[in-house]
Amino acid sequence: MSQRFKLLIEYDGTPFCGWQSQKTGGAVQDALARAVVQFCGEKINIFGAGRTDSGVHAYGQVAHITLTKPTDSTIIQKALNQHLKPLPIAILAVEKVADDFDARFSAVKRHYLYRIITRQAPLVLEANRAWHVPVGLDARTMHDAGQVFIGKHDFTTFRSVKCQAASAEKTIDSLTVTQAGEVIEIRVAARSFLHHQVRSFVGALKLIGEGKWQIEDIKAALAARDRTACPPLAPACGLYLVKVDYP
Repeated sequence: MSQRFKLLIEYDGTPFCGWQSQKTGGAVQDALARAVVQFCGEKINIFGAGRTDSGVHAYGQVAHITLTKPTDSTIIQKALNQHLKPLPIAILAVEKVADDFDARFSAVKRHYLYRIITRQAPLVLEANRAWHVPVGLDARTMHDAGQVFIGKHDFTTFRSVKCQAASAEKTIDSLTVTQAGEVIEIRVAARSFLHHQVRSFVGALKLIGEGKWQIEDIKAALAARDRTACPPLAPACGLYLVKVDYP
């Protein structure tokens, strides 16, 4: 009798081509599938809550797996972590769930964090883990401008031209910009996101912080419903999937 398990996963996205499985085998999903085979010999699909891009990190990615051989959650966690070494992926928790649980479709909200560091010196310990912007940014004005994104809108301007979503309409539940010293954190929550949506938001808010854009420019870009109205995309290295909520 098969059993379904929910995995809570942390990873450094730097060496991977993203979450989604690739023919070259360089995705987080591929590494997890190999670890499962090494653990129990089962070739299974790994289903994730969010398809993070190459270089994007996760504190709280969620996935589900279904195994045919009876086993224990604690054993799965220890075994997968052992077989994932030395890759920068950790299974933080494993929980047995109902057979109808789906990491992607059962999710009710996803939380993302984007980190910017505004110091003059190059990043060393934070390299590949934040966007290095060596000029001061006005975080308060960035926060105020970010409220334009709250609610339901057509986000055509702020999604990748390669986005496969059927509709550009999404509902943003919250967006906050805070600053502590040289670190600026942008947190965004919604049920789901379009491809490159958060990084597109951040690219626009960075221009706001520099004084190169005003709030009216954000409103105009949103109303344009045209990808060419979007400023340059923020790099992947500053983005983290922090948490996924379920009922």
